[in-house]
Amino acid sequence: MSGDSHSDLRIAVVHEWLESYAGSEKVLEQMLQVLPDADLLAVVDFLPPERRGFLGGRTVRTSFIQKLPLARRHFRKYLPLMPRAVERLDVSDYDLVVSNSHAVAKGVRTRPDQLHLCYCHTPMRYAWAMPEEYLGAAGLARGLRGLAARALLKRLRRWDLRAASRVTAFAANSRFVAERIRQAYGREARVIHPPVDVGRFALCERKEDFYLSVSRLVPYKRVDLLVEAFGRLGDRRLVVIGDGPQLGALRARAGDNVTLLDYQDDASLADHLRRARALVFAGVEDFGIVPVEAQA
Repeated sequence: MSGDSHSDLRIAVVHEWLESYAGSEKVLEQMLQVLPDADLLAVVDFLPPERRGFLGGRTVRTSFIQKLPLARRHFRKYLPLMPRAVERLDVSDYDLVVSNSHAVAKGVRTRPDQLHLCYCHTPMRYAWAMPEEYLGAAGLARGLRGLAARALLKRLRRWDLRAASRVTAFAANSRFVAERIRQAYGREARVIHPPVDVGRFALCERKEDFYLSVSRLVPYKRVDLLVEAFGRLGDRRLVVIGDGPQLGALRARAGDNVTLLDYQDDASLADHLRRARALVFAGVEDFGIVPVEAQA
C-alpha cells in the first residue's frame, strides 16, 4: 500500500438489508463511491431494479435468509436468525471490512489481523434503546409471547455486545449516537455526519396547504402518531412519503385528510419538500437527514 491509496486492498462493504433507498442507503452510496472496487454483502437484497442505480452494477452477496420462505415480504421476522446469517457471510479474503450498521452488519466475523471499520447509525434499537416501543408495535408487550420476545432481545443484546468487540474502530453519525455506542458497548466513536445533498433544493416562497412527513415506515419513526394526530385535526392535510412494513396499517387508519404516497424518487421528494407548509417529524432520530433537507 502506497501513501493513502487503497487500490491494492481487497475491501468488503457489509450492509444490513437492501429493500429501499433511504438514509442508510444514501450513506452506502457514498461508501461505494469512495471505495469503487469494494465488494458488497448484505443479509438480504430485495431492492427493485429501478432503485439499484446507486449500487454501480454490483452483484450483492447475500446470506441464507435470502432464500427462506416469504423472506421478500417478511425478512424482518427472521431477526432471530440474523446474527447467524451475518456471521456466515465469508469475508476471510479481504484486507478491510467496512460495515454500515444499525442492527447486525457489524457482527460479520473477521480475523484478528483484518481491519473492521463500522459506521454505526445506532446500536440495535429494539435491543438497546427502544425495546418497549417495538414490542408494543408488534403486539408482544404482554403474555407468553411477550416473555419469549424479551428473552430473545436479551440474547440479541449479549450477541451484539460480542459483535461490537470484534470491530476495530467505530464511526457514529452524530454525537447522540456516539453516546449510545459508549453506553451500550463501552467504545468510543468518531462522529462523521451522513451525506446531505442540500444543493438540489431550491427556494419556494409560496407554500401550499399541506404538511409533509418523509420517513421509512417502521415503528421507531412514529408516523402512526402523525396519522392519528392529523385524523383528529380534520382540517389540516398531511402527505406521507415513504415505504415500509407499516404502510398497509397506516393506510387503514388514515382519514380523508391524510395521503400516503409510498416511495417517491428524489425529484418528487425535493418537490414536495419545497412546496409543503412544514415538515412534521415525530420520531427520536439518530441524525435525521430529512430535517436537514427540509431546511436546505
